Amino acid sequence: MKTVHSIAELRAQLDAWRREGARIALTPTMGNLHRGHLRLVEAARARAERVVASVFVNPLQFGPNEDFDRYPRTLAADAAHLASAGCDLLFAPSVAEMYPRGRDGFTTISVPRYADVLEGHFRPGHFDGVATVVNILLNLVTPDVALFGEKDYQQLLVIRQMVEDLHLPIEIVGVPTEREPDGLALSSRNQYLQPQERAQAAQLYAGLRRIADALRRGERDFAALCARETAALEAAGFRPQYVTVRRPDLSEPVAADRDFRILLAAFLGNTRLIDNIGLLEL
Repeated sequence: MKTVHSIAELRAQLDAWRREGARIALTPTMGNLHRGHLRLVEAARARAERVVASVFVNPLQFGPNEDFDRYPRTLAADAAHLASAGCDLLFAPSVAEMYPRGRDGFTTISVPRYADVLEGHFRPGHFDGVATVVNILLNLVTPDVALFGEKDYQQLLVIRQMVEDLHLPIEIVGVPTEREPDGLALSSRNQYLQPQERAQAAQLYAGLRRIADALRRGERDFAALCARETAALEAAGFRPQYVTVRRPDLSEPVAADRDFRILLAAFLGNTRLIDNIGLLEL
């Protein structure tokens, strides 16, 4: 696997692959990789002859009270993991390389449909930062296909909407969430959990499953289902921000619906965790 840090080096390698007629896949990441990220690379490998992964901690998607400065930078370990998973090219740019004129006044992308709901409500401006950096990466790499994890489900919808609205000729693929044996969704933030908190954290997935089971039994009082699970999480020591049942496009559900996406976000100690499941995927 080759590692490049500049846009010029990236484009030179991509141009060579295109002259060979290679199909190219992209897996954008912020590094500090875990098994879920490597599943993206493996899925990309199955869809393309050449796989590009990016590692870039994007300052635009962190709020003023979030963890940009303490987000782990583990590039050497990340490179080793990517190579073992079958990645061909690692693009690891600096902030100056990505935003050469600085961040103030920089052109940004906004996807209004999802900007202010759920994650967008609790993290104002977050999805503008996500859409902007992903748009940059898609324009730099111009892949045939790009892969994103379904754990960040709303992010996946934002990216799909952006690609559709801007008529980018790129297939966007969602890859199912990787989980620990007890159900906890893999996340770089899990390492912030204290041992006791880590043991508790699996209750998030258990709560999602309880709501899913109730929906399968025919319960359709969505507010009552979510209020019941919110109370259960609070009793278990979580500080929930939202527990919600939505349609797969995140619009409000109705009783006649057959498919649902169940999503939640909660603090456990100082760590904010998110998770979601789709009713038909279980």
